[in-house]
Amino acid sequence: MKRFQELSKEFSVYFNKKHFPDQPETLYGAASYMLEDGGKRIRPVLCLLGNELFGPLRTDSWKIGMALELFHNFTLIHDDIMDRAPLRRGRPTVHAKYNESTALLAGDVMLLQSYEYLNDTDPDYAQILIRLLNKTGREVCEGQQLDMDFENIASISPAQYMHMIELKTAVFLAASLQMGALVGGASAKDQEHIYLFGRNLGLAFQVQDDWLDSFGDPAQFGKQKGGDIISNKKTFLLVNALTRAGREEQESIRRLLEGNDPEKVAHMIEIYRRSGIGEAAQAAKKNYMDEAYAHLGRIPVPPGNKTALIELAGYLLEREA
Repeated sequence: MKRFQELSKEFSVYFNKKHFPDQPETLYGAASYMLEDGGKRIRPVLCLLGNELFGPLRTDSWKIGMALELFHNFTLIHDDIMDRAPLRRGRPTVHAKYNESTALLAGDVMLLQSYEYLNDTDPDYAQILIRLLNKTGREVCEGQQLDMDFENIASISPAQYMHMIELKTAVFLAASLQMGALVGGASAKDQEHIYLFGRNLGLAFQVQDDWLDSFGDPAQFGKQKGGDIISNKKTFLLVNALTRAGREEQESIRRLLEGNDPEKVAHMIEIYRRSGIGEAAQAAKKNYMDEAYAHLGRIPVPPGNKTALIELAGYLLEREA
């Protein structure tokens, strides 16, 4: 069994190839530019780990990994356009460097190329993989739309929020694991367990990400402290504070959301502290991880086969900054 870090490095080398033709240079240059800065390559590595859980790594898992990484970057290009984001990973976004129309087309060719890689896998399961990616892609779009819809709704329930991040974030991680498991020869039941492991891992990861925005060390986290608070973004902390805090605290939150208090971040974090929302987020993260590990535990493979997945979960979640 290979470790997460080892597979991540190997996949980065494998992925560092020419994915597109030379012409038109503007179109394919924009697509290649998006891929230059790397990223964590988490989804392809999840696919490889899903394969390794059940059997030796097969060539098709690397092809699926390339499809997943291209699909992921396609969604990022479109997300950046919708968010009007000027930077990603410290570099100009594709639409900022080129233009919005070219960025849209660059995302589209990434999507199409991802299907080419899936079509090149074993015919015994190529269509299953394509259907799973289609299902996942629709769910990601649904999650993104809900996220945008929630911007115009004063208050949503914690259940609504978790459903949104399940669609927007968790299902893609889950599907990546399932695709690798399928190639590795997993049964339908074991594919379900590995999918649910990934789903709960994704939910825990997003809750942790929300917590870090308010309580993490920005020097290590790599983001502005309270960035979500400044933008009034719906997060686990905000949604639960509006639901669980006392009436006086809720009124204070609403005033902060509607006003321009220069100390907005500090005041909101203090409300979270008094209301125990930070602790609630950590408890929720633990519950999702316990559920994830429960599903992993039900898969009848040697315990050593699960080590890399447990290490990955730790890499994603056992961080305080």
